Amino acid sequence: MFADRAKIFVRSGKGGDGHVSFRRELYVPNGGPDGGDGGDGGDVILRVDQGLNTLTDFRNIRKYKAGDGEEGGKKNCHGADGADIVLKVPPGTIVKDFETGKVLVDMAERTEDYVLFKGGKGGKGNRQYVTSVMQAPKYAQPGQPAIERYLTLELKMIADVGLVGFPSAGKSTFLASTTNARPKIADYHFTTLVPNLGVVDLGAKNGFIMADIPGIIEGASEGVGLGFEFLRHIERTRVLIHVVDAAAVEGRDPVEDIHMINNELKKYSEDLAKRPMVIAANKIDLLMEDERKEILDRLENEFGKDGVKIFPISAATKEGVKELLYAVNDMIKDLPKEKIIFSPEITPDEFNSDDPNLPFIVKKSEEEDNVYLVEGPRIERMLGYTNLEDERGFLFFQKFMKNNGILDELNNLGIQDGDTVRIYGHEFDYYHED
Repeated sequence: MFADRAKIFVRSGKGGDGHVSFRRELYVPNGGPDGGDGGDGGDVILRVDQGLNTLTDFRNIRKYKAGDGEEGGKKNCHGADGADIVLKVPPGTIVKDFETGKVLVDMAERTEDYVLFKGGKGGKGNRQYVTSVMQAPKYAQPGQPAIERYLTLELKMIADVGLVGFPSAGKSTFLASTTNARPKIADYHFTTLVPNLGVVDLGAKNGFIMADIPGIIEGASEGVGLGFEFLRHIERTRVLIHVVDAAAVEGRDPVEDIHMINNELKKYSEDLAKRPMVIAANKIDLLMEDERKEILDRLENEFGKDGVKIFPISAATKEGVKELLYAVNDMIKDLPKEKIIFSPEITPDEFNSDDPNLPFIVKKSEEEDNVYLVEGPRIERMLGYTNLEDERGFLFFQKFMKNNGILDELNNLGIQDGDTVRIYGHEFDYYHED
């Protein structure tokens, strides 16, 4: 079975904890702190592999974990960093958060490795917290926690043109007669069980990539039949060719077929339904001259008024095929050259969170006037994943202080404008909000 969707569990590495220790050497009775920093956790990295065209590997292995950073050691020894884990994906893969369904990243145009989840930063050892008034700190920073999520991987093929139509309308025959693709062809429904890609070569640097998907039936947008499973593969296409059985070999009405499939496209994606479209009235070789004129007039009257061009073709005999291909090639040239990329709807930063069960304390310094201390495991963890030098990180820090009642506790202790708030080596001047 063609694997174009997979659910997996990923986890970045946890940062190693900082170490608390003091020099213990002969003739050095009061050695200073020498606890080393913890190592950084490994990253979860995505890499596009041009040799892959399915997500089969992710059906077989569903859990991926990067290595944890090691704890710091005595004598200022730095813990080893955890090993990264690299996930190789085919071109066109989109990564979504399973819980929300929101897009994290589209790997369609990425040629370089993409760090999806950073490993946790290693915690600082106690030697990092030495100050003029704190010569022997007995605390160290815990490592930043790992990020772990269930993800959905979706493969959306990269093609310029997508073939849509009812089962047995002749899409596979059309693809085989115009490209280097060799799809399985037979006269029964759902012969095409996997999406097929083919390159249309028109010479003189003209041509495009065309994708054929399984036939769409009524209810496909709600998951009926196989069409829904593969509609995602034409989401990147810039032009749609609607292949219809003009000879009505199976007794269906071609005009009704087009309306039905357009309706399914619209229900699946409003944007997809608005793509430029041409109609390939296939199997025209099976009709008498007067029958040809009748069906082509009907198609023109129904869809021509909306600017949709109708091309009578026979995929079997190649009648009219060249004219259709050159017309589509010209349409592609006139369209914007930007690739269709799905923008991120959520960032990995949003998965960082503090543990509300971890304690913290807010107190007035006993050694210095007008200095207030904010300490505790919960504060240390927050600092582990917050970059206070970044504007976004500082705003997160302010929100953390407010939402966790720290500002209220400072006010209760009598803090005044201009007083100092010290948080593990970081110092801030305090000012009341207006």
